[in-house]
Amino acid sequence: MAGLIDSHCHLTYEGLVERIDHVIESARTAGVDEFVTISTDLRDAARAQALAERRPCIHVVSGIHPHQAAQAEQDWEPALEAIVRRPDVYAVGEMGLDYHYDFSDRVSQVRVFEGQLALAERVNKPVVVHCREAHDDVMAMLANFPRVRSVVFHCFTGTLAQAEQIWSRGYWLSLTGVVTFKRSDELREVARIMPADRLMVETDSPYLSPEPVRSVRPNEPAHLAYTAACIARARGISLEALTHTSAENTRRFFGLPSRGAAPSSEAS
Repeated sequence: MAGLIDSHCHLTYEGLVERIDHVIESARTAGVDEFVTISTDLRDAARAQALAERRPCIHVVSGIHPHQAAQAEQDWEPALEAIVRRPDVYAVGEMGLDYHYDFSDRVSQVRVFEGQLALAERVNKPVVVHCREAHDDVMAMLANFPRVRSVVFHCFTGTLAQAEQIWSRGYWLSLTGVVTFKRSDELREVARIMPADRLMVETDSPYLSPEPVRSVRPNEPAHLAYTAACIARARGISLEALTHTSAENTRRFFGLPSRGAAPSSEAS
């Protein structure tokens, strides 16, 4: 089964980038043809662009992760804007709030999240949201930026009630290998009932290896097939149907080029 798109991975991270050719070939053998690699700060964005220039199957999203918010350079906003205005950068993110680890203080997290939401409105590009133990605050902040084109909550692991609130706003969800874990019954229920036109699948590589390879480190895009198969079973559909739906959704959400088309690299 070919045609899956890993809608969220970190191919620039240690454990993947130094063997990127093998990672991509292994993924293709497993049916994963394209990859959305997500930057977490400005330096990471440059690394992601370098990868994508070598491999047209890699698509770039750039932003500042909440973990890096307190360390963001003083002039991060114009620098990030110059990056995300490129036509070969497809969204802003990942951005958001993380109250589980609090690697950055919450004032900095809120400031950098707000700045990126305003930027996404200016450049008219989708946003990729990281939300951990901060659902109410994230939803409140998103409500202040109604002109943001589209929003996906990546690596969704919240409750069914939270998922329904997200869907009611017209936002999207992307599911990781967590949906395959033994204790993830509620998340599989989310997968079962969520709107078909707002579903994406991801690995979040190098993190969150799915069952039955949960002990394998690092996680990599080839393992997306296990997550997709689990979601297909939860929804009572074939893997082929899930592959087609999730890939088309991912292409539509990010505005990715059609298969075989080379994206423009000219800055706008």
